[in-house]
Parts: sequence; structure tokens; C-alpha cells
Amino acid sequence: MEAKAIAKTVRIAPRKARLVIDLIRGQNIKEAQAILMFTPRAASPIILKVLNSAVANASHNLNLDETKLYVKEAYVGEGVRLKRLLPRAKGQGDIIQKRTSHITVVVAERE
Repeated sequence: MEAKAIAKTVRIAPRKARLVIDLIRGQNIKEAQAILMFTPRAASPIILKVLNSAVANASHNLNLDETKLYVKEAYVGEGVRLKRLLPRAKGQGDIIQKRTSHITVVVAERE
């Protein structure tokens, strides 16, 4: 049995979020929460929120034991890109792409 939580269109670049998500993959829930609490990255509180949501889904919907849970899968996909125009010289413009992420965390019980 496994429970999943997804946060879609989060305003952080996937490249930055992947640095944090790689730290918690395969960890126990308590260890993963501790890592995320003390990692000084902008993606840490967002990923912690998704992790807590996955744990809540596991305990409430599937009646799994929270002490036996671990992060089975954790990955970041690329979301839509917000395109903004930055004025430049001679009437030209540069396109700035503000990237978004889809963050997925799957938790399961250890056997």
C-alpha cells in the first residue's frame, strides 16, 4: 500500500527543487522531515508540506502506521512556464521564463 501527494504549478524552478528532493528519497518519514526542516533552500518548506500531506493521506485514507512509513518515490516534474517580457535597448524585448514545478511524493510502509 502506498499513498501519494502532488503539488502542481508551484512557483519554484524544477532544477532547484530537485536538489532538495534528492535528499529525502528513500528516507524514513521522521528523518526526511528533519532534513527538510534544517535545509536552507527555498524549496524545503514546499516539499515538507507535500510530504506531510502524503503522510496524512496514508494514515487517514489507508490506515497505515506512520512509524513504519518511508519515502518510496519523490520526484519533480516541470510545470507550465510563465513568460514575461523585459524591455531592452532599441525597442527590443527579452523573454524571461518563470518556471514552475509539479512535486510528487509517494510514501509506503516498510515490510
